Order: sequence, then C-alpha cells, then structure tokens
Amino acid sequence: MVNLFIINHLRSLRWTQKLLSNPPYSCCSLHSRSLLPYKDKPNNWNTNHTFVLSNPLLSLLEKCNSMTQLKEIQAQMIKTNLISDGLALSRLVAFCAISEMGNIDYGKRILYDTQNPNMFSWNVAIRGYCESENPKEAFLLYKQMLTSNGSCPDNYTYPLLLKVCARLSLIWMGHEILGHILQLGFDSDIFVHNAVIHMLVSCGDVEAAHKVFGESCVRDLVSWNSLINGYVRSGRAREALMIYWEMEIERIKPDEVTMIGVVSSCAQLEDLSLGRKFHRYIKVNELNLTVPLANVLMDMYAKCGDLEAAKALFDKMGKRTMVSWTTMVVAYAKFGYLDTARRIFEEMPEKDVVPWNAMIGGYVQAKCSKEALDLFHEMQAINVKPDEVTMVSCLSACSQLGALDVGVWIHHYIEKHKLTLNIALGTALIDMYAKCGNITKAFQVFHEMPDRNSLTWTSMICGLALHGKAHDAISYFSEMIDIGLMPDEVTFLGVLSACCHGGLVDEGRNLFAQMSSKFNLFPKIKHYSCMVDILGRAGLLEEAEELIKSMPLDADAVVWGALFFACRTRKNVEMGERTALKLLELDPQDSGIYVLLASMYREANMWEKAGEVRKMMRERGVDKTPGCSSIEVNGNVYEFIVRDKSHPQFQHIYDCLIQLTRQLELVKFVAGVPELGDNLFFGS
Repeated sequence: MVNLFIINHLRSLRWTQKLLSNPPYSCCSLHSRSLLPYKDKPNNWNTNHTFVLSNPLLSLLEKCNSMTQLKEIQAQMIKTNLISDGLALSRLVAFCAISEMGNIDYGKRILYDTQNPNMFSWNVAIRGYCESENPKEAFLLYKQMLTSNGSCPDNYTYPLLLKVCARLSLIWMGHEILGHILQLGFDSDIFVHNAVIHMLVSCGDVEAAHKVFGESCVRDLVSWNSLINGYVRSGRAREALMIYWEMEIERIKPDEVTMIGVVSSCAQLEDLSLGRKFHRYIKVNELNLTVPLANVLMDMYAKCGDLEAAKALFDKMGKRTMVSWTTMVVAYAKFGYLDTARRIFEEMPEKDVVPWNAMIGGYVQAKCSKEALDLFHEMQAINVKPDEVTMVSCLSACSQLGALDVGVWIHHYIEKHKLTLNIALGTALIDMYAKCGNITKAFQVFHEMPDRNSLTWTSMICGLALHGKAHDAISYFSEMIDIGLMPDEVTFLGVLSACCHGGLVDEGRNLFAQMSSKFNLFPKIKHYSCMVDILGRAGLLEEAEELIKSMPLDADAVVWGALFFACRTRKNVEMGERTALKLLELDPQDSGIYVLLASMYREANMWEKAGEVRKMMRERGVDKTPGCSSIEVNGNVYEFIVRDKSHPQFQHIYDCLIQLTRQLELVKFVAGVPELGDNLFFGS
C-alpha cells in the first residue's frame, strides 16, 4: 500500500518502534459498531440501541442537554454500579465528546479513570478532539489508548486520525499512522484506504496518493473521487481528467462528487466546451444537482467567460450559499461589470471577507481606486476583518491614487494585527511606497521581507526607475540575475525605464538586446516605446525612427508619441510633423496631439501652420480633454475636473485659484501662455 521507506522511517520513532515490536494488546473485534454515530451524522451523538433505550438511566442520558445533568446521571450510574458496564460508560463519553453541550476534556477524565474502556469510548473521544479547536490532542489520546491493556484500534480509529493529519497538513504524522495501519493489517479496509488517499492529497503528496491507489486491491468510487479532487486541489487539472477517463474505462459510474472534480478541472483549464459536455452529462444522467455542484458549474462558466450560463444557474438555485453569491460577484467584477457585481453584492444576505475582496479587487482592476477605498472604509465601519488579499488590493488602489496616508495606515494595520508579510503583501507595500513618493520606505520593506521572488525584485527596480535612480535600478537588476531569479517583461520594462530617465543609452541598448538573446523574451510594444524614448531623449532621432520601422509589430500611439515628444524637444519640426500625422492616423480624436503639434509650430514661429491645426480641430469637432487632478487629505481622496462645481467648497477653491493666478502674473510666470485658464483645475 505504501513504500517500504515509510515503514523504515516510522521504526526510527521511539514510541512507534515500541508499538510495532511489542504491541501491548491483541487485535480483537469489538461489537460496538451499532453505537458509532459519526460516519453519516457528525453532530448526532444519540443512539437507538435497544439496551440503551430500555434502561431508564441511559434513556434519560440520551435526552441530556447540559453537563450539569450529565454529572447527576453519572452519579446515579456510579451509585447503581451501571458505570462498570462498558456500553453505559461509552454513552457518557459520547455526550462529552460530540454533543454541542458536552465537554471533551471531562470526557477524557472519565476515560482515564476507567479500568478497561471499550473501543467505542476511545474512538468517540478521539473523534471529539478531531473536531475540536485543539485536534492534536487526538494523537495524545491515541497514544494513551495504545498503552492501555485490552484496547486496540480498529478501522474507525485510523480514518479519524488521518482526518486530523489532512486538516493540519501533518504529513510526517500521517506516515507514522500509516506504519500502524500496515502493521495491524488495516490497509485492505476500504474505509481506511480512502482516508489514507484523502490524507495524502490534502497534504499535497498527490504522487504518493496515486501510488497507494494504483497498488491497492480495494478501491471504490470514493477512492476515485479523492484522487481526482486531489489533483484538482493541486492545480493539476489535466491529470485529474486523465484519472476520470481511466475511471470511465473501468466502467465506474461517476456521482456528483466526481462531477465537482472534473468540472473544476474545466474551470482551471478554461475549457468551456468540455465543461458544457459534463453539464449535459449531469442532466442526461439525472445526477443530483447539489448546491456545491451548482456552485462549481457557475464558477466554470464564469471563468470560461459565459456569464449568461452562470447567471441562469444562479437564478434557478432554490438554495444559495455564500459561495453561490460570491461566485457571481467575482464573475461580474472580473469582467468589469461592476454595477451588476455591486448590485448582487448588496443583495447578499450575509457577507464574509471574500465577496468584499472581490468587489474591492474589481474596482482596482477597473482603475476605480477611489471607489475601492470607499468600499474598504465601509467594510471597516461594519467590522468585517480584512485579510492579506484585502490589504494587497487596497495597497494597489493607494498606488494608483498616490494615497500615501491610507497606504501608511494599511501598513500600520498589517503590523498591529500581525498579518503575515508574505511575498504578495510585501511586494504590494513596496509598490505603494515607491509610487507614492517614499522610496526610502520601499527600500526598508524590501530588506525586511523574509522571502522575495522575481515580482518583489521587479517592484523594487520599477520603483527605483520611477525615482530616477537609474544606476541603483540596474544594480538591483544585476543582483536579481546573480541570485538565480529570472526577469520577465515587466522587469525589463522597469530597467529600460531607468535607463531612459538616467540617459543611459548604451546600457539601454545592451539590455534591450539581452531580452531575446539571453533571456528568450521577445520585446513587446512597451519595450520598443522605452527604447525609442531612450534614443529620442539622447537626440538620436534617426536611430529611433529606424527602430520603429524595423519593429516586427505595428507601432502604436505610445511608440510614435515617444518619438514625437523627442522631436518637439529637439526642435526637429520636419520629423515631428511626420510623426504627428502618424499619431493622428491612429487616433484623429486625440486633442492632445493637435495641441502639442500647434505648440511645436508656434515655438518654430510657424504661426500659419499652428492656425491650420486649430482650424482642423474645429472642423473635426475635437474638443480639448478637460484636465483632472486628485489630492489626498486626511486619508480621503478628492478629485477635481476643469469647470467642475460639484465640490461643496468650490467657491473657496475658485477664489484661491484666482489669487494664485494673479500672483503668477505678477512674477511673469504666465508670459507667452495664452490659455492659462484652460490649464487650471477650475476654469472661470
């Protein structure tokens, strides 16, 4: 069932070795199976055993609803010596272990004070700890059971212990338990066998689970389902589907749990066609469309882009769980339908942190960062506890807005509540501090992080580039390569941007060439744009234009724009005019191009040409895009648009702008700028 190395490993453990070499018990069959309530009804501790129901005290115990009542019944059992009956004693332990009003620690004391408790009592106590807030106590109870005379584990004991190993990812303890299973011959029990597979896949060792599955002579549908869903949880959807096809070859009929696994595989692979086939299979074979299965189908359709099918399933659901609602919120937010996502979000009867994260993340993805932070403040107001995902999204919103105060508050919150500074959260903090102007703090976070990956290094490199620290950015890039991390397109974008800001033409050329020659990365439009900008700022306009002509991709407005700005700076009107016409071909409604072209003509004293550009704007109905600005005050972000009067203090703002304009005029800052009013936040 398992490799021999596991058994050899187990024998090195002291108390396991003692058990395997000299077990203090003999394996026996205990006739208490009819009392075991925990396979199908995990919260039901009662029994309909004839002896229990026919005994007045035990019958009264079945109706017990407090520890006070239990102790009174226990006193009567001691007085009448009923306590010496193993079956009667087991009912006391069962109440303590698995009743909602019980006390598992008191049940353990009863167990330890008993001379020879039966196997049911041990099992039900172990189960009580398995489902408690301190499940590791189950192993100590198991160890105590092994050292007591006359008690031996059975095929109900090991699935409970393996369940704890799975829950806590204790793979080493799982191996230890496996050694006991092999020694006692329970590896051929289907119940135990399935628990072993479940434990291994839950601990991430899918290969070992597959080996156990393949070498076993006992397996049922649960075995297949455990393996399929294990591969799905490990993100190995193709292997999960291969197991399913093997299952079909062996003519094992799938059930609802099987379908959850294979439909989830389709969601991971974003294979809509195969997902629809499985949905048809469910309908044709009249499988029970359970809520978890409906949720998985909705998730599959959403991830594959078929929102209508997901919504149709959602509308037909008679019972919806929080997962159902959250799936739809995530789906609409992911595809940018934020109004619909918000409406569903508001309709949710209850919300945990996941749908809040979905909405906040959706707003950030859509560049609606102010709305994201507003929602975060609303989340705080109703005491929904944020997690690391919330923090990452909110930090991204702060980065987009330049909201340093909110970003610093989030950093303090992370430290105060001792949230794990994982790679994603640390990288988001670095990005926020760099984009909000505090590169020193970004450095500090970077060096305090226990683990860093290529994304972390990339954020630091991009931050250094943003702050004009070109040589530092290149140094960090080299160090990143030296420690064995591979750069990606974003890393090169950052380091090329650094070369651009630092005027490092040769370094830029070398890095651009290394992308394909050394790292097998093919430059994208943005990389060409950076390289054109590097050459243009250095005055190498002809080389920049030749680079554009040699591009394997069609140059976009960003590439031509980089050359145009360089032409204007270098006063190359001929090339600038040619470049501007290219830009107008790409976007004839971009008012900025007309304005800059007219400005270039005016600077060259080509007044007639400048007038023609203005006339062209009017004929084409192109209006100048209104300016927009935002400012953060006391953690709140305020947005201002030209000629906007929506702010409650707009009159005071106008007065301040008028005074500022007059002061500028006095010191001659406005000489030669004919349209100052249009450049202000609020035009008069």
